[in-house]
Amino acid sequence: MKHVVVIGGGTGTFTVLSALKKYPLHLSAIVSMADDGGSTGMLRDQYGVLPPGDVRRALVALSDSESILRELFSYRFKEGGLHDHNFGNLFLAALEKITGDFTLALREASIILNVNGEVVPVTLDDVRLYAELEDGKVLRGETQIDIPKSSTRMPIKKIWLQPEAKMNPSVKRVLHHADLIILGPGDIYTSVIPNLLVKGVSEAIRASKAKKVYIANMMTKFGETHGFSGKDFVEKIEEHLGKKVLDYAIFNNKKPADSVLKKYKKEQAELVSVEGLNLKNKEPKYILADLLDSGGLIRHSQKKLAKVILSLL
Repeated sequence: MKHVVVIGGGTGTFTVLSALKKYPLHLSAIVSMADDGGSTGMLRDQYGVLPPGDVRRALVALSDSESILRELFSYRFKEGGLHDHNFGNLFLAALEKITGDFTLALREASIILNVNGEVVPVTLDDVRLYAELEDGKVLRGETQIDIPKSSTRMPIKKIWLQPEAKMNPSVKRVLHHADLIILGPGDIYTSVIPNLLVKGVSEAIRASKAKKVYIANMMTKFGETHGFSGKDFVEKIEEHLGKKVLDYAIFNNKKPADSVLKKYKKEQAELVSVEGLNLKNKEPKYILADLLDSGGLIRHSQKKLAKVILSLL
């Protein structure tokens, strides 16, 4: 059975895991631990637990449980004292308190959710994400970086974790056994790169004999990748991973309907351009494909994505 490792956080990782779990593969998710927004942020601040949000999403994606249990773990309270809290986050926080150990909490949750695969936090250290903008302004926390407070913002100059984070030992193990390592899709500065900022992770990826793939986002994101071309996405990953490490970079080349693109214009989001990509390039080799899901949102089709990923195995 082929081992596939997905690195990231948020909805991008959920999409890839959901796309691949229908196939006979051993799936592992290495998940960012820099989240500090919403329910996750409140639980971190009030109870001193590690961020459960991205881990919970990956658990739900890999769960073979009945749909009601998966829905329960994704349920968000709409009012009262638990307003905006997610049941799965509360559950993981409580498990961490009972067991006294986030790894044990994760193990128990995996059994309850009948998880087929493994979810691995990239670090077990309590860390925060910081970014310095081109004008010297420093932003503290993933939420500050992810959601700009105004309609203008300088580009991000550099990004780091504080305190410096040690790699979870399980990360090295899953990367060593991998046949394919997938980075992304997901917010480049707040979901993908935070994993590469953890000491030892980039080295462990480079040391792995697996094929290494980056799946690019379909749209740019204001505050993070405003004005980025396809090549810019790859270069940002290479900045932290090293040159000539990626074997493939996968891009969507199907243009959505103008009426759909129009909605995204309000958020200052634009379709990621694949023009200017050198298709003769070897490391990474660029793969352009129609990956667009049908419907009114611009997102990856699980079926189309799985087809391209499986072709690399």
